Amino acid sequence: MLETLAIVALVLIVVALAVLAYGTARWDRETRDLRARLDAAREPVQPRTVDFRELAALPEVVQRYFRSVLVDGQPMIGGARVSHRGAFRMGESTERWRPFTSDQRVVTRRPGFDWNARISMLPGLTVRVHDAYIAGEGILHAAIAGAFTVADLRGTREIAEGELMRFIAEAAWYPTALLPSQGAQWEAVDAQSARVTVADGPLSLTMTVQFDDEGLIRSVGAATRGRTVGDRVIPTPWEGRFWTYERRGGMLVPLDGEVAWLLPEGEQPYWRGRITELQYEFAE
Repeated sequence: MLETLAIVALVLIVVALAVLAYGTARWDRETRDLRARLDAAREPVQPRTVDFRELAALPEVVQRYFRSVLVDGQPMIGGARVSHRGAFRMGESTERWRPFTSDQRVVTRRPGFDWNARISMLPGLTVRVHDAYIAGEGILHAAIAGAFTVADLRGTREIAEGELMRFIAEAAWYPTALLPSQGAQWEAVDAQSARVTVADGPLSLTMTVQFDDEGLIRSVGAATRGRTVGDRVIPTPWEGRFWTYERRGGMLVPLDGEVAWLLPEGEQPYWRGRITELQYEFAE
């Protein structure tokens, strides 16, 4: 009897290892494919250096922001590699948060990114997630151990808009992407906020940027972003918040952030993270 149980246990271990190896290989292949598509869609960054003369027509609060975080004459950002750690909320009806680590590849022209995350569900059990915006397409793919798909959303306008919103909100990490010369259009709201509009192909999105007393981006929000509830996508107010600004690559950028849905019954944060590594690729 004991010998039989030992054989069964050994078989289960072998099967588990085989599934893990398959899932890892499958996920790594998908990551390479997505990032190859991201690089293939890149466009030259022009101009190659920051020129504060282009700030003259911007709202005063926006001018203050760029003068605080950038240096006149510095190279434009062409891309970035970002590593995070943090926690992800596992559903609207629960307060369960699960730790994650992730690496993200970003290009600024044409705007795009791939967020490659590993969310720890149980000891030895992870969910792998790709959240991406590539060549105008939004992608959300989640798979247990990288092998068993539990969500695969892509190809719709709603998904594309949601992912482009994420790119715009996270541009606080790569702030030259928000300059007028890079396609961003700014409009004053009041002394501490402005609206920014970014277009990519047929998509054109406007988001509200709130600045703190130091002139730094405190939050970026949208009146509506597609929130997936079951098999429906519900337009819902959404906001990303940033803090703990430090110098990286000669620029002042936030290292901590939180993302939340703004529901009638109250705010519902679902992502909290901290940058653990940030490397820039500057325009050549």
